Amino acid sequence: MARSAMTRNHSPDIAFDLSLNPYRGCEHGCSYCYARPSHSYLSLSPGLDFEQKLIAKTNLPVLLRQELSNPRYVPQALAIGTVTDAYQPIERKLGLTRQLLEVLAECGHPFSLVTKGSAIERDLGLLASLAKVGGVAVYVTLTTLDNRLARLMEPRAAAPARRLRLIQLLSQAGIPVGVSLAPQIPFLNDDMEACLEAAKAAGAQRAFYAILRLPWEVAPLFRQWLQQHYPQRAERVMARVQDMRGGKDYDATFGQRQRGTGLWSDLLAQRFAKACQRLQLNRERFELDFSRFQPPPQNGQQSLFSGDKF
Repeated sequence: MARSAMTRNHSPDIAFDLSLNPYRGCEHGCSYCYARPSHSYLSLSPGLDFEQKLIAKTNLPVLLRQELSNPRYVPQALAIGTVTDAYQPIERKLGLTRQLLEVLAECGHPFSLVTKGSAIERDLGLLASLAKVGGVAVYVTLTTLDNRLARLMEPRAAAPARRLRLIQLLSQAGIPVGVSLAPQIPFLNDDMEACLEAAKAAGAQRAFYAILRLPWEVAPLFRQWLQQHYPQRAERVMARVQDMRGGKDYDATFGQRQRGTGLWSDLLAQRFAKACQRLQLNRERFELDFSRFQPPPQNGQQSLFSGDKF
C-alpha cells in the first residue's frame, strides 16, 4: 500500500491539518532543530548525519498528485516545510519543492510555507501568481538579528539580513508574508522586539513564535553546543528552559510544547503580544481560497523508490 504523501498535524501558529516535507535531514545544521531525532529511525545519527546524509523524497510529487486526485480527498489547510526546510541548499539541485508547488498550483490547492532558505527566490514568480488568487502565504524564520549568534546556531542558513531581504522581496511581489520567531531561547536570542520591528519594516504582516523544543536526542546535542559556544551561561539557559517545561528538558503536552508554562513563558507571551499590537502585526489573518480546488488528472508512473541519499 502506498504511503500517504501528506502528514497530518496541527499547529496553533500556522494553522494546518496536513504537511509536506520533501527532504529528511537539513543542511542548515541548526543546533536547536527538533527534527533531528527523525534520523534515528533510519539508524542514522541525529547529529552530523542529519546535516550531511539527506533523504530526498523523489517520488513525493507523484504521490501528492495521487492523493489529491482521490475522489474522497477534501482540500484541507496544508503547510510545506514544517519539519525540515523545503528550501535548503539541495533544493537548488533537485527542485522537489518546485515540483510540489506546480502540482498544487495545477489543481488550485492553497498552502502555507515556512522557510529560512534563500532558494525561495527562484519561485517568486509562481508564488506571486498564486497569491493573486488566494493560493499561498509564506513565513520566513528570523531567529535573531545578531549575526554572530545566527552563524553559530544556524551555520549554513541565510544570514539575518538576507532573510529580511526575502521578506521584502515576497512582500513587494504581493505575496502574503509573515515572520516566524522560532525558537525563542532564554538568555540567547533576546531581541524579539527588534526582530519584529525589522520584519515589519521589511513588509511582514503577521508573526508567531515558539519556545525551544528539545525532544529526545536534541537535548544532549543542544547542551553540548551550549557548553562549546556559551559555557558561562549554559546552566542558566537550561535552568530557564526547564522552568518552562515543568522541570524537564522537554514536555510534549499538546498546547504546551510551543509555548511552555510558567512565569517566563507568560512574560514572553506578553512581550510578543505588546510588540505585535504596537507594530500592528497580526491584525488580519491570511485568507486562503479553497473554492478553486480541482482534482488533478493522474499521469506518469509512481516511482519504485521512496527516496535517495545524497
